[in-house]
Amino acid sequence: MLRRNTRLRREYLYRKSLEGKERLHYEKKRRVREALEEGKPIPTELRNEELALRREIDLDDQDRAVPRSIIDDEYAGAALREPKILLTTSRNPSAPLTQFVKELKVVFPNSQRMNRGGQVISEIVESCRSHEITDLILVHEHRGQPDGLIVCHLPLGPTAYFGLLNVVTRHDIKDRKAMGKMSEAYPHLILDNFTTKTGERTANIMKHLFPVPKPDSKRLITFANRDDYISFRHHIYEKHGGPKSIDLKEVGPRFELRLYQIKRGTVDQSEAQNEFVLRPYINTAKKQKSLGA
Repeated sequence: MLRRNTRLRREYLYRKSLEGKERLHYEKKRRVREALEEGKPIPTELRNEELALRREIDLDDQDRAVPRSIIDDEYAGAALREPKILLTTSRNPSAPLTQFVKELKVVFPNSQRMNRGGQVISEIVESCRSHEITDLILVHEHRGQPDGLIVCHLPLGPTAYFGLLNVVTRHDIKDRKAMGKMSEAYPHLILDNFTTKTGERTANIMKHLFPVPKPDSKRLITFANRDDYISFRHHIYEKHGGPKSIDLKEVGPRFELRLYQIKRGTVDQSEAQNEFVLRPYINTAKKQKSLGA
């Protein structure tokens, strides 16, 4: 198993090393294509490669026109099988954290909860790989309050680190008695205002935690980005009368997430390259938005 993981990691790093060359080759084809479309001379430094580049341009289809990144390969086969998620916590979890993770188990279909015990992260990741777990979610706390969420895609990554704020469990929501039993149907997803490159990456990580729902599912999961704070809401709806008459009920839990790091590797790989790191104290004239406008 260790040799297999080493081989997979080596292949991953090799494919990643090819990205720079592929991007440079794509840039050459783009410049030739633009010159041909605008009727301009071919750039001098590309004239020796003009015939080969034009031949490749003629053969390129829409999918090959833009080079694929190793980032795309991480979820390339995700649509072929449903996600299988393992939920666990930091060591010695408090009662509020345990309750919160129990509610997350219902939020994420096909998930199972595991008591952390004395296991270290590397052991948990290796166990997930051997049992074909697609995603590992770790929830942390500070003085009894959940304050961190880590989403690790397996077997090769990426790993997203979120701050967790304003957690309200299902049992703390008003009128919870009127909610009834929480539905376990696959939910529809609403991903709002993830417009930047990092935002699209974050939305991609989130959406692959959920399987494809049936059209008649009445569950809604919302991730709404506002000023780089992602609000999570969970609702069910019922139709009454006409098609525009809908009764929407929040069933909880609810919380806010703030992305502060994405690593191109699994959570146990301390040497993995950072893809994104939040730098909130950069002195800029205009506030920068990491996830969306």
